[in-house]
Amino acid sequence: MRRAVVHRQTRETDIRIALGIEGKGRYRVSTGIRFLDHMLELAARHGAFDLSIEAKGDLDVDQHHTVEDVGIALGDAFSKALGPRRGINRAGYFLMPMDETLGVAAIDLGGRAHTVVDLGVRARYVGDLQAELIRDFFEGFAQGARANVHLKVMYGRSSHHRVEAVFKAFARALRVACARDRQLARMLPSTKGLL
Repeated sequence: MRRAVVHRQTRETDIRIALGIEGKGRYRVSTGIRFLDHMLELAARHGAFDLSIEAKGDLDVDQHHTVEDVGIALGDAFSKALGPRRGINRAGYFLMPMDETLGVAAIDLGGRAHTVVDLGVRARYVGDLQAELIRDFFEGFAQGARANVHLKVMYGRSSHHRVEAVFKAFARALRVACARDRQLARMLPSTKGLL
């Protein structure tokens, strides 16, 4: 089973993550930001990852450091758990309906970090989470995982549903990208010879 434990500590945050890629969708998440907890919980369930996150950050200053650093640490955990990335699908995508909303995610674990996030959320907050920081979370994840992460909401009325659809689509796309490809077996999914 591919697992990783990450401890990221800065002057602004202290984050501990335990990840099991082949999991049952079990989670224990505490970031101090309840809506972020909810999104990470549903990501674990939809990705079928076992995930434990304990994050303490300088929330008295702002949410930014905590949100971004959780993204970085989670990406790092996936990178460590995947190891040399041999025999994985490498890429995955998913379309996720959430009532009136449709979210799209495409992920490539190809070794380079890039992020495109287009949620169309106009609210300042979704729950207790500063909405502008959702992009920072996914940019942090892409940096830590060395991945391309593309997320878009095609349409939808509710800001809550827009964010939730994208997190669910992200988790399911990531699940596909991490999955072992029997046809590739232990081959590296790249013609470069390096990911």
